[in-house]
Amino acid sequence: MRILVTGGAGFIGSAVIRYLINDTTFHVANLDKLTYAGNLASLSDASNSGRYSFYQNDICDAKALATIFTEFKPDIVMHLAAESHVDRSIHGPGDFIQTNIVGTYQLLEAARAYWAGLDAQQQATFRFHHISTDEVYGDLDGTDDLFTETTPYSPSSPYSASKASSDHLVRAWNRTYGLPVVITNCSNNYGPYHFPEKLIPHMILSALAHKPLPVYGNGLQIRDWLYVEDHARALVTVATQGEVGETYNIGGHNEKANIDVVKQICSLLDELRPWVENGETKAYTDLITFVTDRPGHDVRYAIDAAKIERELGWRPEETFETGLRKTVQWYLDNEPWWQDVLSGNYRLERI
Repeated sequence: MRILVTGGAGFIGSAVIRYLINDTTFHVANLDKLTYAGNLASLSDASNSGRYSFYQNDICDAKALATIFTEFKPDIVMHLAAESHVDRSIHGPGDFIQTNIVGTYQLLEAARAYWAGLDAQQQATFRFHHISTDEVYGDLDGTDDLFTETTPYSPSSPYSASKASSDHLVRAWNRTYGLPVVITNCSNNYGPYHFPEKLIPHMILSALAHKPLPVYGNGLQIRDWLYVEDHARALVTVATQGEVGETYNIGGHNEKANIDVVKQICSLLDELRPWVENGETKAYTDLITFVTDRPGHDVRYAIDAAKIERELGWRPEETFETGLRKTVQWYLDNEPWWQDVLSGNYRLERI
C-alpha cells in the first residue's frame, strides 16, 4: 500500500505519518509546502524509514502534483494540507481561500487524471480521503444536540467556510466524475507536536513562562476534544476500510468548556511543574485573563461518532484526562522542539 499524505509536516498530518511508519508496512509520501505550521522536526524518527519520502511542494501547483502522482503512484491520497487557524482566517482570509479551496481543486484534478489512467482493479481500490473539520456545521443550539454526518452546513468563519467549500468539491468530484472519495469531519485535536498558536499548547507554554492565559469571552465555549493519536488511527481506518462516497464524523467523546480546559492544564502544571517564586508556591490559575471574544465565535461543538464506531470499529483510546496529562508531560519533556518553534529556528532547518 502506498499512501500520499498532504500536509504531512503539520500537526495531524505528522501524527498520521508517524502511525503509518511505526504501526503499518505502508509506504508514505509526505507532500507539504512547509508554511509556518509545517515542522519536519515532528517527523524526525519517521523520516529515517526507507518507506518514507518527502516532497516540498504547494498543492496549488498542478505541474508538481502531476509529477508526484507519476513518481509515487499512490493507492490512497490522504488530504490534510490546509490553513486551519480561525483567528488567522479572520484577519487574512485570502490564504484560506487559496489553499483550502483552490488547492483542494488542484489536488482533486491531479488525482482524477492519475486515477483515470489506472487499470480497472487499481481504480476500484484507489481512494481520495479528504480530512475536514466539525466547524463546517457551525455551532449547536441545545446542550444535548450532536453533529451527525447529515447535519446541514452552516460555517461561521472564513476558515470553516473554506473547509465547507472543499468538502463540497470532493463530493462533487465523486458524483460527477466517479472519483472514489471518503470524507471525515473531526472535532478539536490536541496532543504532542501541536503548533503553539492553538489553545492547549498556547496555555501550557504561556503558563510555563508565567504569562497571562487569555480566555475568550466568558470561556464557556464548548468543544469536543480528540487526542491526535486516536485521530490518526481513525483516519487510517477510514482511508483503508471506509465506504466510497461516505462521510464519517470522528470525535473524542470529551466535551469541555474552554475555561475548564485551561483550569485543568493549570492543575496538571501545579502538580508536574510547581511554580515557586521567592520561596512561595503560586497557582497557575492566577494567570487566567478574560479577553474580548472573537467575532463569530461558535458556542458549542459536539460530535456523534456512532457511525465510525458501528461500521468500522473505531473508538478513542484516550479520555480527555489521560490525553491531556500525556500532552502536558510531552511539552515538559520536549522543550527543544517548542523552543525552536517559538524562536523561529525550526524554519531555518528546512530543505
